Amino acid sequence: MDSALLLLVDGRFPAGGHTCSGGVEAAISSGDVIDAVTLERYLSGRLATTGRVDASFAAATCAQGGDVDRYTALDAEYRCRVMSPYLCSTSRRLGRQLVRAAQRVWPSPELDAVGALPGGPFQPMALGAAVSAGGGSPNEAASVAFHHLGAAVTTAAVRLLGLDPMELAAIQARAGRVVWAGRAEWDSWTSMQPRHLPADGGMLSEILGERHGQLDARMFVA
Repeated sequence: MDSALLLLVDGRFPAGGHTCSGGVEAAISSGDVIDAVTLERYLSGRLATTGRVDASFAAATCAQGGDVDRYTALDAEYRCRVMSPYLCSTSRRLGRQLVRAAQRVWPSPELDAVGALPGGPFQPMALGAAVSAGGGSPNEAASVAFHHLGAAVTTAAVRLLGLDPMELAAIQARAGRVVWAGRAEWDSWTSMQPRHLPADGGMLSEILGERHGQLDARMFVA
């Protein structure tokens, strides 16, 4: 993997990812996640639904090479896939943060174009443009998107539940192997029309997203 992509998957990269729990904070608050077993169940479900959607949009954005019309179409399609207003606004906020950080490291027409979308880009699109600017491929953009979600969920669980970091690292590794086993479809995402990209988001993720926005006290933005 290129050193630029290693920088993107490093949790110290100033992209706002450390402020996101991948929805697990709300899942813990609701009692759906209480231990390592329920966390692994949550992560597996999240990766197969919203994780797959996000990875596909990251890959498709990475493949566009600064095509503003395609970015606009991807933006509209992603918005249709996220029903929660809170999650939409949070994704754009994280996307803007990621673009600002990436522009300092890899100034590029792709980042300028995606950053100019009204309201700012959704986080998966910002990630795809950042991977492209760093010299990565669409498949690598998908891989980084899956990694970001897995890392967000497991890192948040350590902080919120005090679970064993080594056990959660093993959970993330198992989830990663499952994701990697499905990589045969990743190539197809780059040639699909935006409306044909995966749309199998999880309804529970949307409900938890809205619930998260209503928490009186929270550690993470989402």
